[in-house]
Amino acid sequence: MPDPSSSFTTPDEPLQERHGLAPKKPFLFVVLHCDQPALGGARYELSGLDLLTIGRGERREACRGTADGVRCLTLRLPASAVSKSHARLFREGETWHIEDTGSRNGCYLNGKRIERARRLADGDLLEIGCTLLRYRAALTASPGHDGDLDSALVRPETPGLLSLVPSAAAELASLARIARTNVPTLLLGETGTGKEVLANGIHALSGRPGPFVAVNCGGLTASLLESQLFGHVKGAFTGALRDEPGYVRSADGGTLFLDEIGDLPLPAQAALLRVLQEREVVPVGKTRPTIVDVRVVAATHKALDTLCLRGDFRSDLFARLAGYQHALTPLRERIEDLGILLADLLQRPEIQGGREARLQVATGRRLLSYPWPLNIRELQQALTVAVALANGSPLLPSHLPSGVASAPPPAPPKATEPVGADEIVSRIVALLEKSRGNVTEVARSMGKTRMQIHRWMDRFGIDPQDYRR
Repeated sequence: MPDPSSSFTTPDEPLQERHGLAPKKPFLFVVLHCDQPALGGARYELSGLDLLTIGRGERREACRGTADGVRCLTLRLPASAVSKSHARLFREGETWHIEDTGSRNGCYLNGKRIERARRLADGDLLEIGCTLLRYRAALTASPGHDGDLDSALVRPETPGLLSLVPSAAAELASLARIARTNVPTLLLGETGTGKEVLANGIHALSGRPGPFVAVNCGGLTASLLESQLFGHVKGAFTGALRDEPGYVRSADGGTLFLDEIGDLPLPAQAALLRVLQEREVVPVGKTRPTIVDVRVVAATHKALDTLCLRGDFRSDLFARLAGYQHALTPLRERIEDLGILLADLLQRPEIQGGREARLQVATGRRLLSYPWPLNIRELQQALTVAVALANGSPLLPSHLPSGVASAPPPAPPKATEPVGADEIVSRIVALLEKSRGNVTEVARSMGKTRMQIHRWMDRFGIDPQDYRR
């Protein structure tokens, strides 16, 4: 007869296993080739390695192997400023160090040239020729998304779904699977994180034959809300000179993207709920409903759960919209993706001359140091201005907006989690009890984003509703 205690976790098992946490691993990111920004970036896992050597090659490539019992990775970077043998990273215990191996142009650590081997700390910025790299000591390693990855060798299924950061890549992979269903999806994130780009990607992956229709809920006119959303017939009111389908019927067979859903007035929320429940709309001026087939994707930067508690947002509508929730990571928490974002943005027609753009290393350093409070939208605006001012010459720090140009040296990244999983759970539970389930207050007290708190609550099975009595 099996031992009944065998199904329980023993105290000696690692915290990560006890709480279902993925392990943490060290990584080296090639973030940005300043002389060839179109190359994007790459990620290399350091666990299982003893040595990583860096030198010049015709293209960016990495090769793993073992020599005399030493587990090695050889990284080649395509730039004339990189020496054939430029630098090496070597491991002593659990600590990684960097050493110049006689390079012509030197190695720089956080903007300062190194003369001897230096110990690496989490978030350190390395300069090898015109290439900027970043060392991360312990990132959550998501299975299937934690090995080597070169953005130049992969083609994302749709824009916005590629990330070098393992945890973000795993979440985007889950979103891609959801996109192929008809599950209503709620995109949560700060302003400028690319919610509409992801919504477009969801529509593209869904295979739905109808159009993608985007609605800015904050821009709807109060007096014409129902007409704008559900359409009207000619003569339904003064100024109704012809039949109009409205946003919902225009998206029939396709995807309706409700941006800034938190700004939707309560009367429109009730009408929208009926659309989601009954799959039908009643245009203004008609008495019979019209059947519609729409897949709804909503987005907001607001705390909808808090709005529900205040009575400013219908909890039943929230439940309908949030079939699947995806939290977009702010740019400052995925700065390792800056290179792949630049490669994409500089190809867009909105940035005239972006395809030929080159950056001084000092400019790339500023871009990596700035916290980007307005996220990817702010990055795009900064690049648009800089490329225009450079007028074909390399982008200088002086071409950047003043706030970006004066960015201080990069600070070490904040730990994404407290010391252990037990501490995370106890702190969240204590703060939820104190705030009566207010997730915003918990995030403020812990110095984290609401998205991070939601991720932890989902991971550990914590329901804030249990503390709202």
